[in-house]
Amino acid sequence: MSVVAVPGSKSVTARALFLAAAAEGTTTLRRPLLSDDTDGFAEGLTKLGYAVEREPDRWRIEGRPAGPAVGQADVYCRDAATAARFLPALAAAGHGTYRFDASAQMRRRPVAPLTDALRRLGVDLRHEEAEGHLPLTVTARGIKGGDLELDASLSSQFLTAMLLVAPLTAEGLRIRVTGLVSAPYVEITLAMMRSFGVEVLREGDTLTVPPGGYRATDYDIEPDASTASYFFAAAALTGASATVPGLGADALQGDLRFVDILRRMGAEVETGADATTVTGTGRLSGVTVNMRDISDTMPTLAAIAPFADGPVRIEDVYNTRVKECDRLDACAENLRRQGIRVETGRDWIEIHPGTPVATEITCHGDHRIAMSFAVAGLRTPGVTFDDPGCVKKTFPEFHEAFAAQRRAWGV
Repeated sequence: MSVVAVPGSKSVTARALFLAAAAEGTTTLRRPLLSDDTDGFAEGLTKLGYAVEREPDRWRIEGRPAGPAVGQADVYCRDAATAARFLPALAAAGHGTYRFDASAQMRRRPVAPLTDALRRLGVDLRHEEAEGHLPLTVTARGIKGGDLELDASLSSQFLTAMLLVAPLTAEGLRIRVTGLVSAPYVEITLAMMRSFGVEVLREGDTLTVPPGGYRATDYDIEPDASTASYFFAAAALTGASATVPGLGADALQGDLRFVDILRRMGAEVETGADATTVTGTGRLSGVTVNMRDISDTMPTLAAIAPFADGPVRIEDVYNTRVKECDRLDACAENLRRQGIRVETGRDWIEIHPGTPVATEITCHGDHRIAMSFAVAGLRTPGVTFDDPGCVKKTFPEFHEAFAAQRRAWGV
């Protein structure tokens, strides 16, 4: 058995930073992820006037329930969708003028469901260039609250942003949700809001959030389940064993369900109270899976799919087309260049068995494409990447950590 140290969850760290900033008192976050995305989020809070003190394994944030401490700020969100979608909502609850911009990659990604929702609640905001995209300026005078209908079919992050800001509104929010994707990420949000003192009432597709704000707390960040998927997939692919401590039966992150797919394909999986272990059996079976709720792990499965003994069909993942890149097309493109037969549709991809040839993987600046095809490279010597450094978004030390793990496995 090989124990794998996986860094903290990006999704949990971003939510925890928002909650800490919004809470009354000083919050300590333990073992947060330090990556380009979370660094950018923390820097954004600092630009908005929040006090953020960072040590290697412990960050302290002094909360301000009234909103940003400064009346004007220009925030650069880098490539981080969480920063670009969460921070404007946080700023809108305050009083001042706040401009948000991001990288060219993030400018291409939509924020319209969030900004439409804020406008319907009376928030004054303006898209400077393309409607529904950054750059964006928010002229904040607080948020009254009330009833809201929100389309979450492109990303659950829009719903999360509105849930997180709801306790800072004067009246609270009653949100009716349509088209939700990646539902487990909303479960993360609700559980974390509970840890900071806010209970959300759920009735069917409607979520009711009371006003009143959050309480500061000490909060442990669990390991990133999406990142763990690369090590679990590598074990299944090579016949090795990988144990990730901190991701057990009570883990917040739905992406841990990726191991259920590996089990269906033939790997042995053991999920205990405090850890999960995947052991490869030397066999991977073809499978048809709906990955709507765990779509961030779609590239992981796509990259190892050629090594299965039958076709692997992944369905209901349209939202992967509006991530850092069009991940459906990026996976298909790279697999075809490796000599693998692939078919795609609007929201699905089907990959046939084959022996991938070594080639340079086109990453499209997307960390998940790079890390996924690094896993598949365990069985295809000579694979290279046009942009290996793009992993800095969530796991700057990925290539070094993966190489060390490969040596430990002897593969």
